[in-house]
Amino acid sequence: MRLRLHRASRWLDRRRRRLTRRLAARFRPRTMPRQAWLLLWLTALAVVVAVTGALAPRWVPASAMVFVLLLGGFFLRLRTMVLLYLVAAAGAALTVSVPDEGGLSARPGDLVLLGATAVLVALFVRSRERLGVQGTLGDTMLVDLRDRLRSQGRVPPLPPQWHVETELRPAFGDSFSGDFVVATRTHGEQGDLLEVVLVDVSGKGQGAGTRALLLSGAFGGLLGAMPVEGFLPAANAYLLRQDWAEGFATAVHLAVDLGTGDFRVRCAGHPPPGTGGAGVPWRLLDDDGGPALGLVPDADFGEVAGRLLPGQALYLCTDGMVEVPGEDLSVGTEALVRLAEEAGRSGWRDGAAERLVDAAAVEESDDRALVLVWRSGA
Repeated sequence: MRLRLHRASRWLDRRRRRLTRRLAARFRPRTMPRQAWLLLWLTALAVVVAVTGALAPRWVPASAMVFVLLLGGFFLRLRTMVLLYLVAAAGAALTVSVPDEGGLSARPGDLVLLGATAVLVALFVRSRERLGVQGTLGDTMLVDLRDRLRSQGRVPPLPPQWHVETELRPAFGDSFSGDFVVATRTHGEQGDLLEVVLVDVSGKGQGAGTRALLLSGAFGGLLGAMPVEGFLPAANAYLLRQDWAEGFATAVHLAVDLGTGDFRVRCAGHPPPGTGGAGVPWRLLDDDGGPALGLVPDADFGEVAGRLLPGQALYLCTDGMVEVPGEDLSVGTEALVRLAEEAGRSGWRDGAAERLVDAAAVEESDDRALVLVWRSGA
């Protein structure tokens, strides 16, 4: 008997809670959607502009409705924007219907300006709607993506005698570049290891920026999570899986033991790195690398090993740093080696990578990137 009463009590309690939720949902005050509020405020602004234009047409012409349309383009969706167009057209008609002191209702140029603005705002809103954002949110997203791409290339803290500088220069001064850097520092069986990858994605500027962003995240996850010799093969397999029309990229992978100075370099279709200093002539490392990433399955990437002694340096660069107009690629490569040798004679200082990029006689029509690693004297 007690069990039946308990079950009945629980059933009544559930029914009571369900009925309470239904009543609360039915009588809850409904909030107006954000787009409706924005349309209401902009409609009120259009009415104010139209009435003011009717009362003082010399001070508020029909073209003043352009301001309302521009605000709508930043905050409204395309469907809501159509309603604002109707309100703006009615307001402009009211302003035109009232002649000014000279007997003119409106200048034809004002109406042409208003119509042209309406067309441009419609195109603007349509492009934003493809992204699913309104106003300047799309620009904010691009800025955030650019900052994330740059943050991937931040070099972790290093021992006092080790220094790494990166310098990225997008083509034509754009904010996005097809060149990017990924760096990490790991402590494991291979010692205190610094790994740096410099990648040049096919294309240039903003066209390559989106692919660079995707690859930087993928390469950042691979770097340090697998053996040094397995990074480029894994990156190559990842690019092949993307099946992009312009799906190739060149890369150079540097791994440096921060305890001994021993380094290993692997290239994938990239210009060879240069090293020297501390009485040792500057030279190009033997280019035993493999093809560019994303072209050949199961490609083999050769390794070049060496040691950075105190006072010596090593640089990695993209092809934008060595492509001299009208000259063979070897001419620009040798010129960069000479520049590095001259810069290292007086000792390496902060800002050395930036000065090397500035000194290179190359065009700004291609992305340029340089990574400079040096070991200060004891």
